Amino acid sequence: MSKEHWIVWEKCLNIIRDNVPSSSYKTWFEPIEPVKLEERVLTIQVPSAFFYEYLEEQFIDILRKTLRKVLGVGAKLEYNVVIGNNKKESPYTVKYPTVSSSKLENKPLSIPLRSDEKASIKNPFIIPGIQKLHIDPQLKPDNTFENFVEGDCNRLARSAGYAVAQNPGGTAFNPLMIYGNSGLGKTHLAQAIGIEAKEKFPDKVVLYVNANKFQTQFTEATRNNNRNDFLNFYQMIDILILDDVHEFAGKEKTQETFFHIFNQLHQSGKQLILTSDKPPIELKGMEQRLLSRFKWGLTADLIVPDFETRMKILRRKVYKDGLVLEDEVLEYIASHISNNVRELEGALVSLLAQSMLNKKEITLDLASKLINKLVKNSKRELSIEYISKVVCDYFNMPVESLQAKTRKREIVQARQIAMFFSKSLTKYSLASIGAQIGNKDHATVLHACKTVTNLKDTDKNFRQFVEDIEKKLKM
Repeated sequence: MSKEHWIVWEKCLNIIRDNVPSSSYKTWFEPIEPVKLEERVLTIQVPSAFFYEYLEEQFIDILRKTLRKVLGVGAKLEYNVVIGNNKKESPYTVKYPTVSSSKLENKPLSIPLRSDEKASIKNPFIIPGIQKLHIDPQLKPDNTFENFVEGDCNRLARSAGYAVAQNPGGTAFNPLMIYGNSGLGKTHLAQAIGIEAKEKFPDKVVLYVNANKFQTQFTEATRNNNRNDFLNFYQMIDILILDDVHEFAGKEKTQETFFHIFNQLHQSGKQLILTSDKPPIELKGMEQRLLSRFKWGLTADLIVPDFETRMKILRRKVYKDGLVLEDEVLEYIASHISNNVRELEGALVSLLAQSMLNKKEITLDLASKLINKLVKNSKRELSIEYISKVVCDYFNMPVESLQAKTRKREIVQARQIAMFFSKSLTKYSLASIGAQIGNKDHATVLHACKTVTNLKDTDKNFRQFVEDIEKKLKM
């Protein structure tokens, strides 16, 4: 097999490497792969549409000049864009010297009925005699288990959800109620169950619907005297995913109708998956008989992800977009935005957009400026994990070394500094700090803090260590 396209691209990279900053080269050129070379047309593969757009925006001139230098006048460049996990050609082609400004077209939103049904129906959920096979699940393809990052914050809910997907209606988790604050992944996990179940059991009817949408449909059905059709529609669903059920608060007629739907589905061995911002016991404005049914199965919560899980989420997002970012940038974002996964991913998207629109490299300084705007200069909550990571990075040692049972001076010193900052910069107790750093008791943490304080006053080099680390932690 000819490797000419690899040789040509390597020659191009040798030129580009000398003409762009090293960080830009690593982020935007190393992930590119040459695909083929035909009659002075070099085809390269890029990881995402966003990646293509950034190259087109920032590096058109260097690409054009380099290609002409290597292949001569008339050289052209074409792109293949990776879509999802599959390597497919994009629906557009870019050729130099004429540069296309075309963008990927947005895919049309799915509608509840297949395209062979009547498009004139205003409310497709309320149709007498609708065929089950024509019901669109209303699931977002990206909301899979594979894309749902697991951590201590969501392990129970995820495990229960996966069990439900493997045997819908056949586990003790019926209903499965997932609750937690906004932005922690309730909708993603609920839809992941539906996607997995639909793949495993194609003949089962799966439907995702938001509580507000359900309420709107019910109101319209009542107004049009179609309540029986509405009930019949929902009672034939095999796996019903109702999002934000707390929105039913104070809506007595809607609650009564859902109560009957719930009973029918549950008695028929169908699966119900509910999400809410609070557990059943804390929901206000809801009928007790409905709340009691919410408690029949399993109630699992999603809590704020820890630093390690937030880093996994950011790395997954960066990988999916086909980019390469320095860990210190991701660590900065993860340490400043800790309460909301949606905001965490949003901050990363904003950073990428700022970089592209303002033609700036993605650096720690750029991340710092953007995050300060997003969080409105609110004081962040440092975690013991993040402090340990910063300390270990400073001393160029793996963070796992803090847990080692050793008396090596450099490890003991790093452990003591991590304990010192954990006590001064967090609200954790001495016992909690000791448990997380080396599995030590509170007395050891107290001794470490006193040791660091004394060394700061007597050892110039040690004081410099502590000041440098403190600056990194307070950036």
